[in-house]
Amino acid sequence: MSRPEPTSHERLLKDDDYIVSKTDLKGRIIYCNKIFVEISGYSEKELLGKPHSIVRHPDMPKIVFKLLWDRIERKKDIFAFVKNLCKDGGYYWVFANVTATLDSDGKIRDYHSVRRKPNRDALKSVESIYSDLLKEERRGGMEASEKYLEELLRSHKTTYDNFVISLQNGEI
Repeated sequence: MSRPEPTSHERLLKDDDYIVSKTDLKGRIIYCNKIFVEISGYSEKELLGKPHSIVRHPDMPKIVFKLLWDRIERKKDIFAFVKNLCKDGGYYWVFANVTATLDSDGKIRDYHSVRRKPNRDALKSVESIYSDLLKEERRGGMEASEKYLEELLRSHKTTYDNFVISLQNGEI
């Protein structure tokens, strides 16, 4: 399946929309709810078994996904602002919470993500930060964007978790 060409058409989540999906340990979609199907423009059949990256927008810095995978592989949850790509090239922003689902032995069984409507005011900052991270990534790879993010957090005297939660809550 070829990747759609991104357009400027944004789809908005409603206040009570919750996108839910599960992936296997390799990131392949094993469950997706109706809202995910509707907003992405893909059918359930087109999503199931595919890498979750099927909806990855090229405006997303790689460092965000590195943080996500590093965290959930250590059985820690993470919140992130994510811009996703629709089948028709449109996009939608979400505030995502991703966690590992553990079996009765404490081993990771799969990954679970719940996404909701992001704080629209926060997206102004997030888009600017992500643009800067992408510039750094093009200049010096993921290491450069990681260093930029670390410096940004240090300048705000905060952690990644506190920073994104504060943005979503309208505190920054």
